[in-house]
Amino acid sequence: MRISRLILPASDVSKSAAFFRDVLELPTVGNSIQAGWSEIQLIPAVEEAPRGVHLAFNVPFERFDTAAAWLKGRTPLQRERGGDERFVLEGDWQSMSIYFDGPDNAVLELIGRRRLIDPAGKRPFSGADLSCLSEVGIPSDDVEGMVAEAVWTFGVGTIGPASSSFAAIGNDEGMLIAVDPNRAWFPEKRQRPGANGLEIWVNNVKSPGIVSDARHGWKVRAK
Repeated sequence: MRISRLILPASDVSKSAAFFRDVLELPTVGNSIQAGWSEIQLIPAVEEAPRGVHLAFNVPFERFDTAAAWLKGRTPLQRERGGDERFVLEGDWQSMSIYFDGPDNAVLELIGRRRLIDPAGKRPFSGADLSCLSEVGIPSDDVEGMVAEAVWTFGVGTIGPASSSFAAIGNDEGMLIAVDPNRAWFPEKRQRPGANGLEIWVNNVKSPGIVSDARHGWKVRAK
C-alpha cells in the first residue's frame, strides 16, 4: 500500500509550507509539498486545525545514522523520559525511528525500515532521500472495528496484531496508524492524536473504497 496524497488542514498554510520546505528540504510549490511519491496538500483549516497529527517519512535504512544527524542539525528531536531520542524496533517492525515536532503540534517521524532495499548512496543526505509519506495517524473509538473495516474494504493486512488501542494497517511502504484518541503519541506522550479534516488517498491495494470516521473527521480513499 502507498499513500499517494494527503490533504492536511493548517492554521497557517504559508507557515506550514515553509516548515516542510526549509526544515525537511521537500519540494514545495504553493501549498503542495512533494515527498517522493507522496503529495501533501495544505489547505486552510475551516475552524481549528487538527492538533496532534502524526506523519512519518521513510528514509533508507542503510542511511539512518546520516538521516538522524541531518535532522538533528535542523530541528530538536523528541526524547523518551529516559533521554533516548533514537528508537529501534525488532520483531514485526524491523525499523529505526526519530521523532520531532511539526506545525500545529504535529508529531513527525523519520523511519528506516530494514525490509525495504534502498541504494545507500554517498551523497550528502537531504530531503530528496525521504522516499514517501509512509504513515498517517487516524484516531478511532473502535480501533479493532476500524481495522476490520479497512482490511475488508481495501484488502490489506496489518503489521503485527491489532489491539484495542493501536494497529498498523498496510505495509512498510504505507501505513494507517489507527489509535485510541486517548493514547498520546510516543515518545514524549504529550500530544494526543487528531485528524479532523484529513483526507488520505492510497493506492496499490486490492480493492477500491472509502473508510471514514465522522466523529474524528478523517477519510481514506482508494481507487
